[in-house]
Amino acid sequence: MPTITPIPAFSDNYIWLLNDNAKHAVVVDPGDAAPVINRLTEAGLELVGILVTHHHPDHVGGVNDLLAKWPGIPVWGSANSRANCITVPLGDGDTIEVLGETAIVATIPGHTLDHISFFIDGERPALFCGDTLFAGGCGRVFEGDAAMMRSSLDKLAVLPSATRVYCAHEYTLSNLRFARAVEPDNDALAKREQDCIARRDVNEPTVPSTLAEELETNPFLRCREDSVRAAAAAQGCANTGSADAVFAAIRGWKDNFR
Repeated sequence: MPTITPIPAFSDNYIWLLNDNAKHAVVVDPGDAAPVINRLTEAGLELVGILVTHHHPDHVGGVNDLLAKWPGIPVWGSANSRANCITVPLGDGDTIEVLGETAIVATIPGHTLDHISFFIDGERPALFCGDTLFAGGCGRVFEGDAAMMRSSLDKLAVLPSATRVYCAHEYTLSNLRFARAVEPDNDALAKREQDCIARRDVNEPTVPSTLAEELETNPFLRCREDSVRAAAAAQGCANTGSADAVFAAIRGWKDNFR
């Protein structure tokens, strides 16, 4: 498995850097080229590919500048992408080779209609999920609807529980604060929040998490749990037997949570 490290960008983005022993590198969602070029130059790495989860500027804004420096490298992304930088269009179930590892593509619309994820299986499985699944939360539903987003999260939830979840933003503390409002009696969630506060106090990333952690503490993966259904009912959800309705109520609450 390649080494995976974060490159911070903007105020809270992570561009993920994968590199192997041969000094080859692939980056995920490079919204800004400058920190990528700086990191690769410092480490003596050659960029050989770019993975794109969706078309938002903070995920693709640096691609063309990277291609100017490393022309001809593949840019893997959705076949439905609105970004004009994709050179290898992909669909659900497609596989690609990334630094000697097989990555499986899944379409996970909701945040955007072109959103995809990349899953690398193995001894230490890794998921690059952009803005769909966050540590302790999920992305806003901009282009799809609640049912679409909930279905996309369900698609990720069945991956191996040891999967490391490499999302694209450092939103964890705000997500966990909301999750605590949804499930105030979730002991695993309370412990996770304290652990993440300690990490941020020393400026350490809170990601990757693991899928096991998300299944225990992320309300958007827990829409069938009685505690989350009760929270949705308190927000006015009239059909708590529907995971889609519960998700919509919880996501709407999060959209206005302060």
